Amino acid sequence: MNALHQHLLDSYRAAQHAEPAPPAPGTHDLAVLRAARDRRRFEAVLTGRPAPGRLSFAVRRWLSAQG
Repeated sequence: MNALHQHLLDSYRAAQHAEPAPPAPGTHDLAVLRAARDRRRFEAVLTGRPAPGRLSFAVRRWLSAQG
């Protein structure tokens, strides 16, 4: 059973019990990825490491190309 089948089954069950339907699969994927990225950055700062990001990645790439 894939995610779509499970969603359809859960929607059917919710309708039978007069409950709100569950969110569609993939609805909150971007929010989960952002939360994971923010958590990784937060933990990096707590341990005293620089937080990874686009700017630091670009600087490292530029420095490696120069040397």
